[in-house]
Amino acid sequence: MTKVKICGLTREADIEAVNRYLPDYIGFVFAGFSKRYIQPDRARVLRDMLSPEIRAVGVFVDESVEAVASLISDGIIDIAQLHGHEDEDYIRSLRRAVGSEPIIKVFNMNKIEDTGIIDESSADYVMLDSGYGTGRVFDWSGIRRVSRPFFLAGGLTPENVGEAVQAVHPYAVDISSGVETDGVKDEKKIRDFVAYARGAM
Repeated sequence: MTKVKICGLTREADIEAVNRYLPDYIGFVFAGFSKRYIQPDRARVLRDMLSPEIRAVGVFVDESVEAVASLISDGIIDIAQLHGHEDEDYIRSLRRAVGSEPIIKVFNMNKIEDTGIIDESSADYVMLDSGYGTGRVFDWSGIRRVSRPFFLAGGLTPENVGEAVQAVHPYAVDISSGVETDGVKDEKKIRDFVAYARGAM
């Protein structure tokens, strides 16, 4: 069954919603320029409310290894998602700092000319996206050249996630703005997205 990640949680109501519908992952965004940015202390409060069945992912853009590792060692997040220019040297340094904790490296499919870089990444998981927080779907045809399991992001909604799962068979699907109404997480959309993603196979 396709796994589900709901990203960009900032409120107690968001946590209550995901605890009801139990996606596999949730995301806290630690990139200061994002409208979904969350302070680490605030993320700790929300993490303490989170069901133990759900893994917490921290989303970072060109953050220091030390800052990422501290959020993992403090138990605020379980997984680091790298959404910037982090290269293999960075990933190796982070691996030394966090041990066996998973790392996700995000690739902008609108800028990738050779998908070999995706297959060769030493990150535990890769995510295929259309850019940071664009909310736009990219051309899925290039995914056929990716030979490893991947998270699919970019422009997903409750209405199109079933089609996406059937078309490209991702390991997981990731959504943020697609489950929002007027910039706020919408419990009904979260419910529908989880249901349609898991019911598509």
